[in-house]
Amino acid sequence: MADNIQEGNKTLRFGIVGTNFIVDTVLAAAALDSRFSATAIYSRTQETADAFAGKHNIPYTFTSLEEMAQSDLIDAVYIASPTAYHAKQSILFMENGKHVLCEKPMASNIHEVQAMIAASHKYGVTLMEAMRSTLTPNFKKVVDSLPEVGTIRRYFASYCQYSSRYDKLKAGIVENAFKPEFSNGAVMDLGVYTIYPMIVLFGKPLSIHASGLLLPTGVDGQGAVNFEYEGMNATVLYSKISDSLLPSEIQGESGIISLDRIDVISKAQFHKRKGDSYTLSIDTQKNEYYYEIAEFIDLVESGRRESFINSHANSLATIEVIDEIRRQIGVVFPADTDSKF
Repeated sequence: MADNIQEGNKTLRFGIVGTNFIVDTVLAAAALDSRFSATAIYSRTQETADAFAGKHNIPYTFTSLEEMAQSDLIDAVYIASPTAYHAKQSILFMENGKHVLCEKPMASNIHEVQAMIAASHKYGVTLMEAMRSTLTPNFKKVVDSLPEVGTIRRYFASYCQYSSRYDKLKAGIVENAFKPEFSNGAVMDLGVYTIYPMIVLFGKPLSIHASGLLLPTGVDGQGAVNFEYEGMNATVLYSKISDSLLPSEIQGESGIISLDRIDVISKAQFHKRKGDSYTLSIDTQKNEYYYEIAEFIDLVESGRRESFINSHANSLATIEVIDEIRRQIGVVFPADTDSKF
């Protein structure tokens, strides 16, 4: 089992799996936490590993995941590889006593997430899904303000963002974002941002009614989902083939909380029914990814295996909902028939 951060050693040494643009952003945010140390980078090729290490001043490189997992140079790993690889890679590192911060969505399906959680318990290491939005101060402001809304009747969230890769798809060039073998598509890439906060706020829905548009590759390009809860409804919209300017809302009998964006809340307002409106959000002055890094390191320092907010239960419930959405609209991944988990 990996030790917590040792007294006198105030940094948690991270290995990084993935060299895409999101890793650049996360590392920029992580630099704001003095406890974070980017110690090693994995890539399939030495050339890419060297280039990324040089760019971010990372001292060690690996082209073997097994060697990095077994190395005593790192205490934890941040996994930002394609979703189809999350479970296998996370479990490898946990088997070797490393704490795991894994990009959203946690894995391809519920069976993989269950296996990851089981490994966290078995090997006594921290596992957390890197869902940044639910850990920000502005999301906490929303949670704290829910009583002001009164009896909640509806949750509505929208995340529609036209993908530049879709233009390539229309031109006959299929990139990873639209390949089922990487467990990708609209609900996995963007829909999860609308669903995860809903799970954190309200738990699992009683029923799910999904519709979506399948692309020629077999993944979804967009979707619309209605959820039923006791005494309330929820609706989410997501798309990689169109944009939207719609805000997100939590509607209650006493008022409305409106959010400019569900993936990262910059502006949140409370609108009292037949009354005044006021701003809930604050200017955080920090990269939104900072908060997931800080939360994860806090967990390791305190010896906790999961976050209270981005908990194992919330990750499990989210992927269970996504599995049902995929089932209803007909999205099947190769990982769904893999018998390893």
